[in-house]
Amino acid sequence: MGFFSALFGKTDNSQLTEAIRAGAFLVDVRTPSEFSAGSVKGAVNIPLDKLADQLSKFKEKNSIVVFCRSGSRSSQAKSILESNGFTNVINGGTWQNVNEVVNQ
Repeated sequence: MGFFSALFGKTDNSQLTEAIRAGAFLVDVRTPSEFSAGSVKGAVNIPLDKLADQLSKFKEKNSIVVFCRSGSRSSQAKSILESNGFTNVINGGTWQNVNEVVNQ
């Protein structure tokens, strides 16, 4: 077991896995150039700095998974969405983490 795994434990992706299996709206909040370099199959790119202008795209989604490079921007995205009334938002962390769950 790696140092960080021992220190922090394994990431619990059960909620994320359940949301993805149920057809969650997958949103990569990185820049367009980061997104074009690789992302999650089926994800849309709505950069963090454009999120507030794109709230209509989130309406009537059963669940929303936001993710980025490190988990920092997705944390901010989750806060923005929640402050606008969305209660069904999951911070998926890194795009690699979400990609791993999608490809299970």
